[in-house]
Amino acid sequence: MNGFLISLFSFLVAIGILVAVHEFGHFWVARKLGVKVLRFSIGFGKPIWKWQKNPDATEYVVAAVPLGGYVKMLDEREGDVPKHELPLAFNRQPVGSRIAIVAAGPLFNFAFAILAYWLVFVLGVEGIKPVIDEVEPDSPAAIAGLRHGDQIVSVDGDATPTWGSFMQALLYKAVKGESVTLLVRDSQGLERHLALSLPVIGEESGSPDLAKEIGVKLLRPVIEPVIDQVIAESAAEHAGLKPGDRVRFVDGKLVKSWSELVESVQANPGVALVLTVERDGRQIDLSVTPESVSTDQGEVGRIGAGVAPPPALPEEYRAELQYSPLRAVAEAAGKTWEMSAMTVRMLGKMIVGQASLENISGPITIAQYAGYTATIGLVQFISFLAIISISLGVINLFPVPLLDGGHLLYYFIEIIKGSPVSEQAQMFGQRLGIAALISLMALAFYNDIMRLLE
Repeated sequence: MNGFLISLFSFLVAIGILVAVHEFGHFWVARKLGVKVLRFSIGFGKPIWKWQKNPDATEYVVAAVPLGGYVKMLDEREGDVPKHELPLAFNRQPVGSRIAIVAAGPLFNFAFAILAYWLVFVLGVEGIKPVIDEVEPDSPAAIAGLRHGDQIVSVDGDATPTWGSFMQALLYKAVKGESVTLLVRDSQGLERHLALSLPVIGEESGSPDLAKEIGVKLLRPVIEPVIDQVIAESAAEHAGLKPGDRVRFVDGKLVKSWSELVESVQANPGVALVLTVERDGRQIDLSVTPESVSTDQGEVGRIGAGVAPPPALPEEYRAELQYSPLRAVAEAAGKTWEMSAMTVRMLGKMIVGQASLENISGPITIAQYAGYTATIGLVQFISFLAIISISLGVINLFPVPLLDGGHLLYYFIEIIKGSPVSEQAQMFGQRLGIAALISLMALAFYNDIMRLLE
């Protein structure tokens, strides 16, 4: 219950901030260009709070349905406008001003992402050093020449002090189907350059395990294979596993770490395994059949057992990604550009059928991620806000009627033909836009529900 409340609260905070940023863009530019704004609303439906300085001023509203917002401007198409206020009406503005007002919402989302990433880079992102533990034979990593103990210093000249920054750099390149040049440092301190060919992601699933695809495993502290919790009615409980059990063998194969146990379980969905566990000083054999669970990587096994949270990361594994305030400006802008470009490419792959539509997420998944990042820490939550803000900016620029991009399309057509798009064409476009958005939301909710049922 606490997890649900945290997710809900974090979701409302995230959506409130991002919608306010987007709508403030429209509001601020409209006011600067002399357009009268009647209402600034966060949310839709019945107002639960509103304030207005005087009858002629903007009304500020927080409404009951927190899945968006809007800025209502004075417009002859939406009601009678007093003659003396006609110059303040949105529809009376030159097309350049209308373009600026509509584009301001998405642009403010991108500006917010830059600010968020700047704050993240100044505060610093803690992580684990990108040191290679294992390299799969004949994998892209093995072909490139990566070896156990190699630390990834940079990717195409961009520093990668943490494993997260290394994976992010590879993901951005893999979306484009590119190869990269790695600067690595071995355990003796010697550096060398390697050429790594990346798999093209998005052909089947937009979110593969990229480390597995290239054939590397991260060197991390060993977590002992000791069971700390057993989920009720799970395969582990039915098998007789208990908290405190130390798994020694799986089908007679020695298990040295929790990760090795997880790999054995995941690799055998629906297959009975014999776990040899140590309990109260003696060893006993228990038969457990992992249930099959669908993931982006296919069917994997799960038994419903968890490990105790590991202690603080040892100093020799710890790293931090941090920049000076001035350097952080350039890094934040670059990060925002990279994430925006990657979002556009992934959406493009989905449109042409080269990436799975299962990657589309709705409010339930967003709420879960919001709650998860909020519990981890402020920096992670700010990073989450930056990613969602970029997604909102990109999606709103798509040329779909009802979105900002659809309005911009009408205005650019108006520039070309010398007159506004007809009301009949706009009404037809709105119907198409409504159908497209309803279909998209239905798909997003379906994916969310299916993830909950997995």
